Amino acid sequence: MIEKLHPYVVFLPTEKKDKILSAIFGSKAGVDLLRFSLKQGISKNIYQKELVKQLNYSNKTIIENLKTLTKLGVLNESMEKDEKEGRIIWVKTYQLTNLGKWFALLMAEEKELSEQEKAEILQSLFRTYVKQVKRLAEEIGINKKMLEETFREEMKSPP
Repeated sequence: MIEKLHPYVVFLPTEKKDKILSAIFGSKAGVDLLRFSLKQGISKNIYQKELVKQLNYSNKTIIENLKTLTKLGVLNESMEKDEKEGRIIWVKTYQLTNLGKWFALLMAEEKELSEQEKAEILQSLFRTYVKQVKRLAEEIGINKKMLEETFREEMKSPP
């Protein structure tokens, strides 16, 4: 029986690899936070209040995970102005970085993603891969024209 495989690929910053993997997968809260972002849409803002309401963790646990994931570059933190009962308040919001989106997508089922999301993921993956290949080619002195020719050949050939 041939097993269908999903092409999971994550590019990790070399110097933070272990810390990032530990922060996400060393804690169920980190994994649940990423799953939450998948359910609501990976490009939408994440609010601490919503996490506390939806996930079964204390406010302290949520805050610790948000701080750690922000520090490691999995989340971006920003402030958003909100009006409540006639008063203006500032609320912290979080959003997945490109790295964070890759980790969230590790947990996604293909059927959960729209065709547009799949196309964006493929384009992002391809762009990142090409940048890494280009950097490596420059480091070891491979002619980029040779790589361009290989790409053209592969795009012309049948699947």
